[in-house]
Amino acid sequence: MRILGIDPGLQRTGFGVVEVQGAALRYVASGTISTLEATRGNLPARLKIIFAGVAEVMQRYQPEAASVEIVFVNVNPQSTLLLGQARGAALAALVQGEMPVAEYTALQMKKAIVGHGLANKGQVQEMVMRLLKLPGLPGKDAADALGLAITHAHAARSFQALGAATDLNRRSHAQYKRGRTY
Repeated sequence: MRILGIDPGLQRTGFGVVEVQGAALRYVASGTISTLEATRGNLPARLKIIFAGVAEVMQRYQPEAASVEIVFVNVNPQSTLLLGQARGAALAALVQGEMPVAEYTALQMKKAIVGHGLANKGQVQEMVMRLLKLPGLPGKDAADALGLAITHAHAARSFQALGAATDLNRRSHAQYKRGRTY
């Protein structure tokens, strides 16, 4: 199975593609989609670049599943909103391509890759390099994206085993009251 990891960002969105055969992982590709060429205040142009970039990566590498980082809330709410829009553009491209999408927090990815959720970017880069037997360190955004793909490679097997044993469908009957699902 080929998995695409996406680390969304408004200036740079990282992507990483890994192939999984049993327990073995193989590096396919990684890089960043940069929106720095667009005018700084032109948010729609930046979102278009992210959407088109993710669509191009999907078309070029033909992944079978995708893994995207869940946005965390920053101290600055404006930054969180902008990051959420970049994430939305990436998700829209994945959904447009009918790609199954899994979502993981940065904490979950760091715990899966490094062993603890407080790992810094350098530690993630180092472990991704070792896990995929790369000749050098990947870029920070690409390393996070590869980490998300690796996390899904490991978690997908568990989810498939649980799915075979139980009904894992999302609840469609949930009611919302004051922000809570019950």
